[in-house]
Amino acid sequence: QVQVVESGGGLVQPGGSLRLSCAASGSIFRINAMGWYRQAPGKQRELVAHITSGGSTNYADSVKGRFTLSSDNTKNTVYLQMNSLKPEDTAVYYCNVQGRASPPTLTPFASWGQGTQVTVSS
Repeated sequence: QVQVVESGGGLVQPGGSLRLSCAASGSIFRINAMGWYRQAPGKQRELVAHITSGGSTNYADSVKGRFTLSSDNTKNTVYLQMNSLKPEDTAVYYCNVQGRASPPTLTPFASWGQGTQVTVSS
């Protein structure tokens, strides 16, 4: 009942910038947190950045100072501004949304988007 859609990926040169978007929709009562994860070929999926409904953020050490999260709660959307991109940032980026489904069930959920490819190359 909850859909998650990412967008904004693409090809960029080292040092360039990109902004990813993640929009959640469906039978949502409340979103508690939204996060970005990435997975490079042959590697395990890892946390990139995370934001709570209260606005608290958490970043992986590898992206601190370069990536910035922001959100528009009225649109159930979170953005990941990526600056000073490096080749090692190349991966498929996935959005995860955690919250509660609409009444009467109020079922907790954690939903993933389909992913968006980010490629950093000269």
